[in-house]
Amino acid sequence: MHATDASVCPYPAGNSSAGRMAIEASELGFDSIVVIDGEPACSDTLCILRGMVIRASSVKDLLKQAQRAGPEIDLIFVDAGDLAFNRAAVTARGVSVLRSIYRSPKNAFDHVAARAAAERGVAVDINLYPIVHYRGAGRQKVLHRYADLLLLHRRYGFGLTISSNARSILDQRSVRETERLCALFGMTHEEVAAALATVGTLLRPARPVRVIA
Repeated sequence: MHATDASVCPYPAGNSSAGRMAIEASELGFDSIVVIDGEPACSDTLCILRGMVIRASSVKDLLKQAQRAGPEIDLIFVDAGDLAFNRAAVTARGVSVLRSIYRSPKNAFDHVAARAAAERGVAVDINLYPIVHYRGAGRQKVLHRYADLLLLHRRYGFGLTISSNARSILDQRSVRETERLCALFGMTHEEVAAALATVGTLLRPARPVRVIA
């Protein structure tokens, strides 16, 4: 997989079917998508993976939810929290991606968490939705958070994923648009290409990629 939209949210969480979003993603230059909170689907045009999001108030709750993930789940995402939570999350068994870092407190992902993520093979997600939809100071805050994350990525080498977090086909973005949006906080063409391929890297050590039907 060379280009994966790491999170799309089809019906019933969103208002477009997984199959329709798969067709759209293929036309936009992707070869795979990760479906969050949506119905299983199959596609002749690209690979559809299943993702699970853990929204936990404590590390204990995180671990309990991770243990309940079934074999149909390809990737486990965890919503970021405070510094202590994030440090623990990136070392938790089964966790693939730390997400929503832009909503966590400032400095909630530091050099210790970055080093641990790199060592454990856990990626951090860059969600494009707030860049597209936020305005003014809110948008600038997101861009600053992503710029700080990029500096840690360059220093410690943990993986990045990129997601549209689309809830309809209108929210999906092309590979070219993705690159332009990521350039707003300093990502290079090569870094975007590597981030779009990270999902495939995350899956290879665990099991072969499969289409969920």
